Amino acid sequence: MMRIILGTLTLLLGATGAFCNPLPNIVCFFSDDLGRLDTSIHGSKVVRTPTIKKLAGMGLVFDNAYVASPSCCPNRASLLTGLMPVRHGAEPNHTPIKEGTPFLTKPLKDAGYTIASFGKVAHGGKPIAHTDHHTKPPMDMHKDVQKYLKDKNPVEPLCLLVGDRRPHVTWTKTATYDPTEVTLPEHFIDTLETREHRARYYTDITNMDAEMGRILNIAQRRFGDNFIFLFTSDHGGQWPWGKWNLYDSGARVPLVIAWPGKIKPGTRTNAMVSWVDLFPTLIDIAGLNVPTEIDGRSFKPVLLGKTDAHRDVIHTTHTGDGIMNIYPMRSVRIGKWKYIRNLTPHAYHTNHSNFLGRDGAGAFWASWHAAAEKDPAAAKKLKRYFQRDTEELFDLEKDPEEQHNLANNPEYKDKLTELSANVTAWMTANKDEGLIHNTPYPLDQPLPKIQKNKKRKK
Repeated sequence: MMRIILGTLTLLLGATGAFCNPLPNIVCFFSDDLGRLDTSIHGSKVVRTPTIKKLAGMGLVFDNAYVASPSCCPNRASLLTGLMPVRHGAEPNHTPIKEGTPFLTKPLKDAGYTIASFGKVAHGGKPIAHTDHHTKPPMDMHKDVQKYLKDKNPVEPLCLLVGDRRPHVTWTKTATYDPTEVTLPEHFIDTLETREHRARYYTDITNMDAEMGRILNIAQRRFGDNFIFLFTSDHGGQWPWGKWNLYDSGARVPLVIAWPGKIKPGTRTNAMVSWVDLFPTLIDIAGLNVPTEIDGRSFKPVLLGKTDAHRDVIHTTHTGDGIMNIYPMRSVRIGKWKYIRNLTPHAYHTNHSNFLGRDGAGAFWASWHAAAEKDPAAAKKLKRYFQRDTEELFDLEKDPEEQHNLANNPEYKDKLTELSANVTAWMTANKDEGLIHNTPYPLDQPLPKIQKNKKRKK
């Protein structure tokens, strides 16, 4: 009789184990204003990012990850809602999400996750709906994470959202890189001031990477192999043609995901994914149905190696940022082709850096203007920054830095028509009216000098 009971218990325990598939703990680490090419995994031979490299060796690198918008507020709102900016409402930077918009933290909470955020995850480091814990300091987050885990001993599964402010400006004053050894994109004007600021930017990247290493160590000690670790950046760096732009240097970002035992280590994928897809993927991993009314879609099959494709088309939008950046644009990428529509080509493209010229941010701009007065090549680069064509078309295979606009080349007329129609159809379907949130700076007038406290009339 005892043997029968023991045998029955063994069968029951075995069955329980077969059906018991504990949810993985989730750790997401977000950097702020990090250019994709300024990492060792995407070709930089100068910037030291050993943690990113280590994570890439543990998991999957996405070579075609895009943001929803290349400025902080709209893109982080897209992360948390799975919606494009025109749908969640926070189109210009520093504007609120539409009241009543659901956050995708709720499905994870409903699935049993304890959710805690540290640093800058939502815009401005604000608390996130449906989370159990929040601390605001956007540096040295590992100290708050350690304290939270020790003092609260939260119930697993855990979802830890960690946001570092670096390499957002203002960049550190003490650089650990030699300015003569930094690399500058070909469309930059090479000045000493630019190189000195570049060295400070690189230093912040390396320091951010070290902080992520500390968070990764905490995850490994706490969770063993039962965790997913996701790293990405909210958009490109605050450099010309980066942040506030739909060129790849602004909209295409690093994305690495490790999941021990599930994701094949040291792999890469060409699958095109968007920031609106990140939380839907985590929700899918939790075994829940991804909401169908959002723009995001799960790429879990890509993580598991079942496919190397996700989206055929990537749309990215930008509206503007206060009075510093009033230059709305829309883009689409299909295959190797990238199309950008500038909605105010009659105006100057501007941003905080060129207007304010602050140390540790845009102080190098004075040297650009000085160089342009003497050097025709520098003047041409400066003009290309401030003045854009209505339409831009790029072959990303032949021209990955998007230096040669093919929109006016008759040879590519059909491709231009196709992609232009795609953007028009997308805007119509999403009721995107191409919001111009403030009064642009017209090209037929001198570029004004703007101070931080000046207000621009709408």
